[in-house]
Amino acid sequence: MPKGMEFRIYPNRIQETIIQKTFGCSRVVYNSGLALRIEEYKNGNSVGYKETNSMLTSMKKTEEYSWLKEVDSIAL
Repeated sequence: MPKGMEFRIYPNRIQETIIQKTFGCSRVVYNSGLALRIEEYKNGNSVGYKETNSMLTSMKKTEEYSWLKEVDSIAL
């Protein structure tokens, strides 16, 4: 019984750029959330989904991370 399927995609240059931006932004958001959770765990606190989600919203509003608005929000 097959457990998965494998597909090959052939994106054009524009699609490839969008995919790379999306993966890059997802990586930054994941690592930031993980760093927040680790730091709070060291301080004896726990951070749940709600706090992590609000961190993402506040990140998007800052000038430093304004480029997060360029990618699809569902991917983040």
